[in-house]
Amino acid sequence: MRDLQIQVCIRVSKLHRKQGWEVALMDRDQQLQALCDSGVVAVIRARSVDELTWVCRALAEGGVKGIEITMTSPGATEAIYQVSKLLGNEAIIGAGSVLDPETARIAMLAGADFIVGPAVNLEMIKICKRYSKIVIPGAFSPTEIITAWQAGADVVKVFPATKLGPSFIKDIKGPLPQVRLTPTGGVNISNLGDFLKAGASFVGVGSALVNKEAVAQRDSVRLTKLAADYIEAARLARKSQA
Repeated sequence: MRDLQIQVCIRVSKLHRKQGWEVALMDRDQQLQALCDSGVVAVIRARSVDELTWVCRALAEGGVKGIEITMTSPGATEAIYQVSKLLGNEAIIGAGSVLDPETARIAMLAGADFIVGPAVNLEMIKICKRYSKIVIPGAFSPTEIITAWQAGADVVKVFPATKLGPSFIKDIKGPLPQVRLTPTGGVNISNLGDFLKAGASFVGVGSALVNKEAVAQRDSVRLTKLAADYIEAARLARKSQA
């Protein structure tokens, strides 16, 4: 069974390379489009640089190309630097839990292609625009969403998504169809399709994808299979809308 899983993961990895995921050659707008096309961004919190590195590789092998390393993880800056070098042509690496422009700049210098925050910080948005990096601030209310978008956010993170649900995304997209939204917090393989169908550009998935047991056991095959399952779920959800 394990050998079969390995073969499946290898085929998935080859498929995504054939589909043109040479992300190191992408400019900012192409990277943003790639995140939206994928439908899933992994949100990773880990205990060490080594753990972050192999987890990112396992997820990328499964087709999850948007990888957000939270700045609350030990050695996050070093991990962003290492993973960017290791997976520079396979994944789009971002920094999460960024609270201020200073932290955003540090993450950019380490190699982050996108910056994600839990709330709206106008100075953080400004510095990301200055250096032409994708910026995704967090918001909870319509007022916060509009404030972030008008300030230049590329996507607005709806957080925590579990408190609002897919219907909130649909309701916001009614009067604000131009605003890209990414629900994060409580998203899993069972509800990601509902969020995408409601109008989300992509979803952010944490522990439901970055399985704690698989990480503890250093089971990269299991993580890669989970990543492939999430990408397939997103593809099917999008297909049902066509």
